Amino acid sequence: MTFFKNFFASCLGTLVAFGIAFFMFFAVISSLSQMEPTTTIGSKVLLELDFQGFIKDRVADATQDPFSSFADPMMGLDQILLSIEVAASDDRVQGISIKNPYFLGGMSQLQDVRNALLKFKSSGKKVLAYGEVFDQKNYFLASVADKIYLNPTGYMELQGLSSEVLYYKDFQEKTGLKMEVIRHGKYKSAVEPYLENEMSSAQRSQLTGLLEGLWRLMATDIAESRGMSLENMNEIATQMGARTPDLALKNGLVDGLLFADQYEETLKKTFGLPLPNKPKTVSLGEYSRYSSSKRPYSAKENIAVVYAQGAIMPGKGSADYIGSQLTIEGIEAAVKNKSVKAIVLRVNSPGGSALVSDLIWRALEKAKEEKPVVVSMGDVAASGGYYIAAGANKIFASPMTITGSIGVFGTLPNMSELADEWGIHSQRVSTHENGAQYSIFSPMTEQFRALTTESIEETYQTFLARVGQGRGMDVDAVDAVAQGRVWTAQAALEAGLIDGIGDLSVAVAAAAELGGTTDYGIRNYPKYKTPFEQLLEDISGVSARVKTALLTPNPTQDAAAFFKHVQQQIKREGVQARMPFDLHIQ
Repeated sequence: MTFFKNFFASCLGTLVAFGIAFFMFFAVISSLSQMEPTTTIGSKVLLELDFQGFIKDRVADATQDPFSSFADPMMGLDQILLSIEVAASDDRVQGISIKNPYFLGGMSQLQDVRNALLKFKSSGKKVLAYGEVFDQKNYFLASVADKIYLNPTGYMELQGLSSEVLYYKDFQEKTGLKMEVIRHGKYKSAVEPYLENEMSSAQRSQLTGLLEGLWRLMATDIAESRGMSLENMNEIATQMGARTPDLALKNGLVDGLLFADQYEETLKKTFGLPLPNKPKTVSLGEYSRYSSSKRPYSAKENIAVVYAQGAIMPGKGSADYIGSQLTIEGIEAAVKNKSVKAIVLRVNSPGGSALVSDLIWRALEKAKEEKPVVVSMGDVAASGGYYIAAGANKIFASPMTITGSIGVFGTLPNMSELADEWGIHSQRVSTHENGAQYSIFSPMTEQFRALTTESIEETYQTFLARVGQGRGMDVDAVDAVAQGRVWTAQAALEAGLIDGIGDLSVAVAAAAELGGTTDYGIRNYPKYKTPFEQLLEDISGVSARVKTALLTPNPTQDAAAFFKHVQQQIKREGVQARMPFDLHIQ
């Protein structure tokens, strides 16, 4: 029976693989037949900023990938900034239209795009904006425009920033499902919701400082663009002076109330476009295919930009998360490339695995022996994100960067009380006194808690030492600004955690100066897989997965395998150097 079972599973797995390959072949042929060899821009066009999907600092170049349409839509910040820069000197592009923007990125990324538009305007070309709905983030972007128009029945938000944190102590007590928590750092509040029902004064203090710092930057930029004072902006926010279109117009936040067709007429008149047809626009995605050919990719001398974006986790790594293998390979490739004179590590991460963070830190320490290393911080470079940055020759944060969070914690789910209520009783047998591993079905023993606390403390002291070594501070001085506290860029500068405030271009210029070069190109690392390449890699394991599924004996073993997988994931994560909360700013 086993022979026939294995034989059948192998045959079916092979058929599945052939079927997918057959589908892929026709999908590729169909996609290639629809792909245009070049992007036709035309003359007298407007570049329309239509942000497609999530914004990352960098994504794989999928312009010639026939499977890119099957993947989740996303754009690289580097693509967006380059497109705006190229459009400024492109005679075919008359101006830029920001129509119903929906920017799915961070505040620092948004500010980078806004600054690029300011630079675009300095070329003498205009920017117009229109929205049926403007939330605060997208109004912040639109406020850079020469003229802003809101739909007469539209909606606009401008009431200051806020953030909500949920607390689960009562929920845990009622359900019997809880998180066992071990931490170091009074500000390490990622675990606070599991321990309390209310926000601590330390958490409230740091959240208030963060939001006030971000709002000050945001409101100052809006006020400057709209020709009003910061005090006036704050008064409008307090009074919710944009709650109706008429109030938004009265308070000078928009320049007119127009329907979409009226906005198109305004575009034609403003930019002198041919009448009576609709304004000819080129989408950001289309234009980026043209502008990508203008990248300063390669020269005799180069600055390497190594991107590290997403949570820091065990594994190879990708455009979605930071793994040790891909990141270290990118660092080592930059070191080996003789044309590369300096390295910039672009960090956009809330942190994660302390072990993986230390592996990347070590790779950068070795790289520093060969070439200067400069860090550019994006939206967030906190905890593990700061860990990997700490040893750089220079660190620059964007004005809206959230950083710091020097602290560590560990959390383990525990359902012993729930299991007891359901009549599930865990019994363990071990050969040694300390041999029993943690189980989610049993209460955490004091012995296990003591051992885990020891590991947390050791990791925290290592973290302090890494920062002290990199920043030229003694451990006590680092501890004073650590404790898991999160800082704005300005506060981090004053605390000595960074060397300056500026975007990626500032960090690249600083790296070039340290590397002794003035005429240089940019080399990006690591190489991310396109959707097609990722599919080819994933499909190689299809037969094995089908076979494994077919050979699974019964549902009981499925459940046991699931819990085993959960336990393995818990062990694999280990001690966390992660930002103390997921910050959703509204």
